[in-house]
Amino acid sequence: MSWKELPDLLAVGVLIYAFVSVARPAGSRMTQAWLAGWICVEVHFAAYSFLDLPGVGGMLADIVGTSSLIWCAQLFCWSVDPRSERWGSRVLFGAVSAVYTLYIVLATLPSVSPAVMVPAALLFALVPLTVVAATPAAKRPFSRWITVGLNTALSIALLGWQFSKHGPDLMEVMPLFVAYFTCCVQFWFSNQRRTGGFVVTILGLLAWSLVFPVGMAFDVFLPNVQVGAEVWNLPKYLVAIGMILLLLETQLRRNQHLAHHDSLTGLPNRRLFKDRISGALERARQRNIPTAVLAIDLDGFKEVNDTLGHHAGDDVLQQVARLFAAYLRRVDTVARTGGDEFSVVLEGPIGRHEAIDVASTLKELLEAPLSVAGRTMQIGASIGLAMFPDDAQTPEELSILADERMYTAKRNGGGRVQAD
Repeated sequence: MSWKELPDLLAVGVLIYAFVSVARPAGSRMTQAWLAGWICVEVHFAAYSFLDLPGVGGMLADIVGTSSLIWCAQLFCWSVDPRSERWGSRVLFGAVSAVYTLYIVLATLPSVSPAVMVPAALLFALVPLTVVAATPAAKRPFSRWITVGLNTALSIALLGWQFSKHGPDLMEVMPLFVAYFTCCVQFWFSNQRRTGGFVVTILGLLAWSLVFPVGMAFDVFLPNVQVGAEVWNLPKYLVAIGMILLLLETQLRRNQHLAHHDSLTGLPNRRLFKDRISGALERARQRNIPTAVLAIDLDGFKEVNDTLGHHAGDDVLQQVARLFAAYLRRVDTVARTGGDEFSVVLEGPIGRHEAIDVASTLKELLEAPLSVAGRTMQIGASIGLAMFPDDAQTPEELSILADERMYTAKRNGGGRVQAD
């Protein structure tokens, strides 16, 4: 057993621990695939520790170590498939991984005849093409054709060069290069945001793919130049850093969203509503146009909670949020600002009569029967309306006035719009 892989084993083990710590709150399919990929890298280093074993032992270590790198690349590719949960993606992942593994095994075995290696090389083109072509067009992302194209190029290259002077080296180097280059291209066309973590990951994957042909070129053309193994392993750690950055960036965006949105309905909360109303009034001042604010309180909501429980009340709030979001314009803002209270900013230009019409429509939407916990319930709403600049000049004054008018509507029996 060789101990020279021990530092890399320890380093990747620490990275896996860090990856688990960062990824634990998310737990998405993508992060699970990334974690599985890094476990494959750990297996790769562990297997390569036994390369010096004589006979079958060393050959098995080579097969396991190289195949682990292949599976790592395929897991990374699968993780960014936009339909990774569908059967077509799973079959493509499994089939392509099996083809690469089979070829690596055959290339490692001594004295495998061309009659076997030629069909094995053809599988790189035929298997992905068959799987992708069999997937319905509506469920087939364009990115899968990238896999087909690059693996077809690999098949053609192997058919031309696998029996050349450097064929034994090319039979291992070329599949590894294409596997990681495909992964790099797939990441580029994924829906990942173009952040610092994304750039680091892309550059790391590109460097990782180039390690294999560049390393072979050094062995062939510069045999006297000794490059330390740690240099060839640097891209792995660059990818690990990039992926951890991506996870941290995702968590930061999630925390920012939670800080400004209601966790139950997904609507903006009171803090974000204050920012939105301030922005709307600033735009209204600049354009000298009127803007409206609505304060909405649900009628009969307490009865729902008392008779059916808080889970039913949560269901009502979610249905109300969906009704409001579906009816209002994209430029408007609807927020949950209290237990059963909602606030709306109607971006100008909008007159008082138009705002009253919108408020009346929202009230009518809430008066339609709702299906809650297997029962049909009917609620209503008391709505207060305030206009900028006629009724108030500042966001605080406008919100307070809309609230006061909403409570006036509620005291007068509810189920009405109070606009003055």
